[in-house]
Amino acid sequence: MASKAQLETLMDLARRETDDAAKRLGAALKAVDEARQKHEMLVGYREEYLQRFEAAQAAGITPMAYRNFVAFIEKLETAVKGQLDMIKHAEYRSEQEKAAWQASERKRMSYSTLNDRADAAALKLENKRDQKQMDEHAARQAYYKR
Repeated sequence: MASKAQLETLMDLARRETDDAAKRLGAALKAVDEARQKHEMLVGYREEYLQRFEAAQAAGITPMAYRNFVAFIEKLETAVKGQLDMIKHAEYRSEQEKAAWQASERKRMSYSTLNDRADAAALKLENKRDQKQMDEHAARQAYYKR
């Protein structure tokens, strides 16, 4: 069994690893949120631009302006699809970071359990020693009272 100092070192390392994993998970979740917000912004902008395009068509539009509107709408569509890919990638990364955090947390808890068991074993051993000393003391007292 590992010594108390070794176990404390392992627990400290596992605690640091868990903290680092939690920070990475937090950053990954923030990236997912930001990617979703950007997607919503792009979709809103696309909708607004489509309304402007429809209004321009209703008012009469030149062929050149029509081509420019259509080209820009296609670029917006590409941006929206690209942002969806970014969301998927960010979600995948956040799932990986979540799994890494869970693994490091399990490891930390394992070391904590080992430490608790070591503490319990040490306490049991100390109680045994105390009991033995008390028994020896009582036996000596009984011997000298005779």
